Amino acid sequence: MAVSFVESSKLPTPWGVFDIHGFEDSDNGKEHVVLTLGDVGDGEPVLARVHSECLTGDGLFSMRCDCGSQLRAALEKIAEEGRGALFYLRQEGRGIGLMNKIRAYKLQDAGADTVEANEQLGFGADMRDYSLLEMMCEHLHITKVRLMTNNPRKVKAFTDQGVEVVERLPLQTGQNPHNAKYLATKSGKLGHLF
Repeated sequence: MAVSFVESSKLPTPWGVFDIHGFEDSDNGKEHVVLTLGDVGDGEPVLARVHSECLTGDGLFSMRCDCGSQLRAALEKIAEEGRGALFYLRQEGRGIGLMNKIRAYKLQDAGADTVEANEQLGFGADMRDYSLLEMMCEHLHITKVRLMTNNPRKVKAFTDQGVEVVERLPLQTGQNPHNAKYLATKSGKLGHLF
């Protein structure tokens, strides 16, 4: 994977003025960003979240998942602390893409759970690749994180890239009747820690 830094600028949000750092993967053309607040390169553990793109949850307010509420909660927690990093990775639908995610939704409408739907479409349960975190962390001088996640794969991803996870902080938000089966599947089949 050949991820390179593109540029940084200010990004005003409802929670504060973050710095947005753009990165591009020359292997597949995907563009990723990291939002930072405060000095994240001082060697101290950084409050962080790895968030995979979810257009339906992040931008269209879908209640089928907990993604949008997790994104907002993470930005709010970083702003409250005054320092942190949110890695926003363009890996829609656990890596299967938006159109395939809509196909998976249709299978879920017919009774499949989120893992079964991906597998029926010929994909693995989770196709995301976190190896790009290494270059992003190197560029931002992040060596230690306090990671907001329920997903043990994200803890392992940082560790595998040489970034110390000093603490895992659960991020539980957005539960509703529309995503109860989805959250149960994340816990039962994907090992998420709730």
